Amino acid sequence: MFPSRKKYPTPQEIVEVEDCPCPVKKIIKARKIRLNGKDQRKYLVRFKNQAADKDKWLAEDAIPDG
Repeated sequence: MFPSRKKYPTPQEIVEVEDCPCPVKKIIKARKIRLNGKDQRKYLVRFKNQAADKDKWLAEDAIPDG
């Protein structure tokens, strides 16, 4: 359609791995939320060798040992 326009290759899809095998550095905060009529506690977790923008809110049973 535009013959003078450069054609760039389509970038490959970026896949993020959600199940980080990284050990936990520390738990920063805790909060209680209501989900499906039940109170649940979530923890803001920082992983070793990860920046603060990679912190995640996880349920207690989802926090990896380490």
